[in-house]
Amino acid sequence: MSEPMLLSIVELGGYPDFTPLYRRLGYRAEKLHSVRKAQAWLKRNSPAVVVAEFHFDPELRDRMSNLESLLATLQRFSPQSRVLVFIERGHRQRLAQVEARFPLLGALDYPIEESALETLLAAVADERQNGCC
Repeated sequence: MSEPMLLSIVELGGYPDFTPLYRRLGYRAEKLHSVRKAQAWLKRNSPAVVVAEFHFDPELRDRMSNLESLLATLQRFSPQSRVLVFIERGHRQRLAQVEARFPLLGALDYPIEESALETLLAAVADERQNGCC
């Protein structure tokens, strides 16, 4: 089985670079710094996992966050990809509205605990090994 891809989208950051963890878990890690670049990348690539930040923006007219455009692109070009979100605890209710339309692997509150991230990513790896997803 080839090395599964993991796309991390780091728009704001402020947390450790988890690339060494991703690689240790057997992922080929790619990193982009905007959802727009990620959308173009996803038209050519099909990652097993996408790790993205959730940013609520009341100024957006047709959506509430950066995540909805990304999830729509994934749904069209890579529906089997699992999505993990980094989020401010205070925005969980808004994420629930997004999650009602787009399924997520999970969401981790800032500050991101590496052990929690590792647990979620290891579960995806196990699913892939067992032929689930």
